[in-house]
Order: sequence, then structure tokens, then C-alpha cells
Amino acid sequence: MTYIPPPHVTEHWHQTKPSAAGKRGIVVSQSRDAAQAGVAILNAGGNAIDAAVATAFALATTEPWNSGIGGIGFAVVHRAGQARADVVNFGPVASRNLNQSQFPLTGRMTTDLFRWPEVQDDRNIHGPLSAAVPSSVAGYEKLHASWGKLPMAEIMAPAVALAKRGLAVDWYTTLKIAYSASVIAKYPETARIYLHGGLPPLPPYQGAPVFLRQGNLPDTLEHLQRAGLRDFYTGDIAAAIVRDMKTVGGIIDATDLANTRALIVPATEVAWRNGRVLQLATGLTAAPTLAQVLADMRAATYGAEPDAAWFRTLAASMRRAYADRLAGLGEADKDAAETCTTHLTVCDAEGTMVAMTTTLMSSLGSRVVLPESGVLLNNGVMWFDPRPGQANSIAPGRRPLTNMCPIIMAENGKPILAAGASGGRRIMAAVFQLMTYLSDFGMDIDKAAHYPRIDVSSADDITADRRLSPEIIAALEMEGPTDVMEHGVMPINFACPNVITIAPDGTRRGVSDAPSPWSAALAQG
Repeated sequence: MTYIPPPHVTEHWHQTKPSAAGKRGIVVSQSRDAAQAGVAILNAGGNAIDAAVATAFALATTEPWNSGIGGIGFAVVHRAGQARADVVNFGPVASRNLNQSQFPLTGRMTTDLFRWPEVQDDRNIHGPLSAAVPSSVAGYEKLHASWGKLPMAEIMAPAVALAKRGLAVDWYTTLKIAYSASVIAKYPETARIYLHGGLPPLPPYQGAPVFLRQGNLPDTLEHLQRAGLRDFYTGDIAAAIVRDMKTVGGIIDATDLANTRALIVPATEVAWRNGRVLQLATGLTAAPTLAQVLADMRAATYGAEPDAAWFRTLAASMRRAYADRLAGLGEADKDAAETCTTHLTVCDAEGTMVAMTTTLMSSLGSRVVLPESGVLLNNGVMWFDPRPGQANSIAPGRRPLTNMCPIIMAENGKPILAAGASGGRRIMAAVFQLMTYLSDFGMDIDKAAHYPRIDVSSADDITADRRLSPEIIAALEMEGPTDVMEHGVMPINFACPNVITIAPDGTRRGVSDAPSPWSAALAQG
């Protein structure tokens, strides 16, 4: 007989993720440890803003490949009693010392994350020159100073405790570090922390995880807890970062740090179905692309569940939106296949909601841990097109286009849904589908979180979850080239969204992405 092997299935199991519900606060994060930190702050009397900041600081230890104090981000905040949401923009900004000549082209094309000209030594992808000015701490400072309730020292207490305990070494840690190990090995302090004998750390064969210390990160967090967050930009930590940058060959200097500020602007509002309004981040995010998809999909036919015609309409809409995005907004995310970001969502007992997305860009960012300060730097320069004269070329002080897409839905001026995702260019498709499953198809939160999705994150290809029906996959193939993939831990073929909803009776429900091993939604008791 002639045997043709069927498609290989990497994860032969059925994954489910428990949701959380209650009448008070909920925190959802890609790290359960970080979500617990946020709930602890709610239980101590903090509001949603306090809890979001606490969760974000905790992620620097519990999910270092995705975010941290060397990163950047955006947050959408709809405070209870306010008519509309605000956006806190702490997105990436290039150093004032960055210039095109630092990134000579080799004459070859890259073959991994971007299909555009390769830079010598990949110095725009990893290493000290790949870092944009870290603005996450400025974003957290702005959030707290504007709307926080508890003292910052109390808000940071869980993050400091987690940092002193260290990063849990289990199978998932091993997997995430192994993914970046060949590049980590190039940078001494990062290799000292994350590689043992040149290899990723291994969990115990049996028993509880062990923990590893992430350089001087615990000391830096504890110092910021005492001195205040502005110290990161103008105080002792800033001075340590500047010394570190000189040590590792970076270009971010004291002026770059001192000039770092987060901005607050009104959210972009887009009318949606049934009188509801989507409130989106502004700036160079995925918001304009999502707004275009929303405009297309308002008139789509919504039945009892998403059917073949609906998915084909969505695929066509997203293909058009990405064609316009890449032609008109710059090239920064054109072929960014593997990025590592985190999203957290919070609500409190008063009804304030926060959707915050933060990132280091690639897994472990630049892969450079600064030795004195312990800061793991982002590699935000990777968002720039390395070719001169393009819509998004490398330039001093410039802001690149990003993929982040935190959203809050409002009805009659009150927030009722907050969501976002990690996953690079795949984020927007996941956020839209999760939102519309809940808002327009009437799914409960557990069904929506586990319902299969498609991804369209270019003008060309479609990715379909293998759990979709043959009829839906056939309709997608009529629309364009379609890859049928698993939605699992690794490879990451779809974005990782999470969401919180508030029902008319005040019940809050939250859920995180099922294939994300550490993620969790936790409610106040």
C-alpha cells in the first residue's frame, strides 16, 4: 500500500481555560502570578489603575520574554462615571542618537521575521542598538499619577516580592528561553542569568519549580519603590542605565531618558452595532486598521453563530485593511511574524476598566540585560524599515508603527467590555473576533474564548484554526490562500487575547487565552 501521512498534530488534547466571575474586581493576565499581584492590590483598597500598574510591574519578573521595565506600551482607561475613555501612550520612541548609518545593509534579504533588506549583524533586531527608549515606567507613572489611589510603594510591593523570589523555572520557562538561546548567548549578562552552562535552565524532573534571580532587577525595583518612578529617568537608576549603555555599546543617553514622557489623549471612538461604541488606542497602533474592519463588518450578516459567509466576509475585509495599512501607514509590521507582547485587563468594583498592552517586541526583546540596573531592553528599532527614504525608516526621535490594539466597548457611556491581545500583527484579528463573538453573536465568555478564529495579518494569506468546519475552510480558500493550523502553545499561530465583560446586573466575567500555559483570570473573593 502507499501510505500518505496525515497532517501532524502537535498537541493532541482539548484545552480549556477557566473563567472568573464576581461582582467586584477582576484581573486577567498572561501570568497568573502577575494577576494575583493585581488582585492583592484590589483587595488592599486599590482601584483598577493601581491593579493594572501592579500587574504590569509584576510581569517584569513573571513573564520577562514579553514585557518589563525596559519596554513600551499603550493603555485604554475608562473610569467609572466618565463619558469616554482615555489613552495613555507610552509607545516606542527612537533615541535622539539613532541614525541610518548605524545600520548598514548587507545586500541580502532577511528570511525570518522580516522580508526586507538584512542589516549587518542583525543589529536592528538584537543587541544594544536595537533598543528604543524604554517608556513603560513612564507609562505606569502617568497612569498612577493621573488616576491611582494607593501609594506607589504599596502598589509595587508584590512586584518586588516576586522579583526577590525570582523567575519560576518550569517546562514553559525552558521552552521560552530555548527559543532565544542562540542569541542570548551573544550577550554576557543575559547569558549569565538565563543560560546555565550555555544551555537553557531545566526544571526539576519531579517536584516544585525552582527560581532564578534576574540579575539586579530586584534591586532596581526595590529602589524605584523607595525613590519613586521618576528615578528611572532622572535619578540613580537613570545614571546606572546610562553607565550600562556605555558598557554594552548602546546609544540611549541621559537626555533621552530625561525627555521620556507618557501622553494622555482621548480614545478614538468608532460606532459599532446595537448602539455600542468601540474606544481604541490612538497613535501608531493597529487602531486605524481595526476601525476600517469595523466599518466593513457593521453591515455583515450575523446569524446564530459565525458561518462560512461571515468568515469569508471578515477575511476579505481584513485583507483590504492590511493592504491599506501597509501602503499608507508605513512598513513597520509588514512581515513581523514572531513578536512577544503581553496584555492585561482589569476592572474594579466601581466599574472602571483598563486594557493595557505592553511589549519588549521580540522574545526577550533586544536580549540585552543591562548589568548594573538589571533592565532587559526592548528591541523597538526592529519596528523601523532599515531602508532609507521609506514611510517608516530609521531616524532619531522617531515613533514607529506598532501592532498593539487594546480596546474598551461602551454602551450608554458606560464601559461593558475591555480586551486586547499579544501576538504581533495577529493581535487585531483576535481582538475583533473575540469582541464580536461576545457582543454580536451572544456567546457566553467561556464559549467565545474557546471558539476557533481565523487570522489575516497581511494583504495576502489567511490562517484558519483546524477546528473550523470544512464548509468554512472551503469558503476561506475561495477568498485566498489559506493555511490550516493548530492553535496551541508552540508554534504560536494565533494571537493570545483576554477579555473582561460587565453584564447589566453588574456581574464581571473574565477569561484568558486557553493555550497560554500561565495565563489566568482571577476575581476578588
